[in-house]
Amino acid sequence: MAQQVFWQRKQLHEMTQDEWESLCDGCALCCLHKIEDEDTDEVFYTSVVCHLLDEDTCRCTRYSERTVLVPSCVQLRPEDVPAFHWLPPSCAYRLVYEGKPLPERHPLMSGSADSMISSGLSVLNVFQVKDDEIEEDDLVDFVMEEGIIFRG
Repeated sequence: MAQQVFWQRKQLHEMTQDEWESLCDGCALCCLHKIEDEDTDEVFYTSVVCHLLDEDTCRCTRYSERTVLVPSCVQLRPEDVPAFHWLPPSCAYRLVYEGKPLPERHPLMSGSADSMISSGLSVLNVFQVKDDEIEEDDLVDFVMEEGIIFRG
């Protein structure tokens, strides 16, 4: 019998920091700005991405400083995953939390760090502008139709 990989045998809170970080598939969909309806708690994704996104690697250019440089940036922790209903359904943290398998395109499965980019399922395929290119009041003009970013 094959040994289970760490994300199959451990709960999120049991993972080492390196294991936790490796769960991120690099899609950067969490870097899209979102608008939440205060009455319904419904979350709407926009096609506006954080200005710290590197358009070549689909990674944060200032990852270790991101929450200081961008106060609205959320540092995801294992104990927070259940409350973050805004995580894309394809997010590995959400999938592992829900007991679902990682897709073949995930870097831990494919062995390729840029498999999300090559699969066409990263933020690079949906964002239109960076947040430092528009006024905050214009964010609502960039709300995307439901399902556009979650096609995988």
